[in-house]
Amino acid sequence: MIARDPAQREATAAPAQGKISPLTTVGAVHLTVADLERSLSYYRSVVGLRVLDAGAGRASLGVAERELLVLAEAPGARPAVGYTGLYHFALLLGQRSDLARWLAHAARDRVKLTGLADHFVSEALYLGDPDGHGIEIYWDRPREVWEGQVASRMTTLPLDVDSLLGELDDPAAEPFDGLTDETVMGHVHLKVADIPQTVAFYRDVLGFALMAQLGGQAAFLSAGGYHHHLGANTWESRGASAPPAGLAALRHATIVLPDDRERERVLARADAVGRVQDGPDGTVVRDPSGNVLVLV
Repeated sequence: MIARDPAQREATAAPAQGKISPLTTVGAVHLTVADLERSLSYYRSVVGLRVLDAGAGRASLGVAERELLVLAEAPGARPAVGYTGLYHFALLLGQRSDLARWLAHAARDRVKLTGLADHFVSEALYLGDPDGHGIEIYWDRPREVWEGQVASRMTTLPLDVDSLLGELDDPAAEPFDGLTDETVMGHVHLKVADIPQTVAFYRDVLGFALMAQLGGQAAFLSAGGYHHHLGANTWESRGASAPPAGLAALRHATIVLPDDRERERVLARADAVGRVQDGPDGTVVRDPSGNVLVLV
């Protein structure tokens, strides 16, 4: 079964060195959900995250002490279909055996998946939460396998499930106690209205390097030569507007910079083109499609 994400099929680009710090990564993703208890049950039992803090219609989830997801409740909120926003957030596992263990759990517990894919740079599983927020769970092949080949080799092929489950002695009996402490937010993939505008903002203003582009359909950008920290596509959102308040949608994604000096440099570039605003979560950057980023 091929993933719902056609993602990087036939992507091409000439990767350039970005001006953002190579130490930049992606942090916690903040989402609005319709029913917090329903979402907490899903993210604990299905995805394997742990609740780090909860109260007053809001909860923080992650692994160990690392916050990866923040949920804010808007009772009865409808899924944000037909707008820009989150395509999926992607949880990066440390080992291939971790991904195999998660897949064995999904098979045993009849978790509904929306896709399974081999992207050459990674192997990935896709699913959606009760509000329609997309989720990717993946592991990266060693960097030496794909370094310098992202534009020419990143693809979407069927996942070799037998090979993956072969990492385990007995997939049917393999215990699943949640995601391991190595898990991080690997990347965020956004729904955008226009790819050229998106590339111009994330590459030329924020300073991420363009690693691959699928014409006017999708683009993949990163810091430090990673295959992508940010994905963007127009498959469901070409020409769309940002979702209005009250829908179950992306609140913001987090970009983690190495120090205050780098954060100020990036904010200054965004401010110079009118993309910095004051929001309920402090100073935010809003991309041309209305997607909100918090720089920390």
